[in-house]
Amino acid sequence: MINDEHIAAELVSRYAERGLTLGTAESCTGGLCAAAIVDVPGASTVFYGGIVSYDNSVKLHTLGVPAAILDSVGAVSAACAEAMARGARENLGVDIAVSATGIAGPGGGTPEKPVGLVYIGCATAHGARAYEFRFGEESTRRKIREASVLQMLRIALSALDNDNE
Repeated sequence: MINDEHIAAELVSRYAERGLTLGTAESCTGGLCAAAIVDVPGASTVFYGGIVSYDNSVKLHTLGVPAAILDSVGAVSAACAEAMARGARENLGVDIAVSATGIAGPGGGTPEKPVGLVYIGCATAHGARAYEFRFGEESTRRKIREASVLQMLRIALSALDNDNE
């Protein structure tokens, strides 16, 4: 499934070395990131869990995404990705949380928010940040979801280096 199966193993190893914990909040990826992490032996030492928040009601009530964000800029936005990551970090009691929200297609895209638009959020003790990716309208649903997971894993790894700032 994931093109670079070594990245999840590296993530688990590096989080364990640092004694840090990780959690996820996933919308368009539907739990694929959590699955990639728990495929690694020993993941239980660092991965506390994930929240699949496919519906906005879960984003709102479980992750605490403010209704104002969902009403103004929508679920597919940097603000929502940041709020999802903060909510996962708080609710799961982890050091670092990553999130994903986007449009995997094949339908649902608009000119402003096309299929393949994904926001990945990351929350640490120092705050939250979101990154925008455009995986292409011609990509398949599966490829968009897998590309999103790879970016989530990469961002979770890079958060280790940025966590000292």
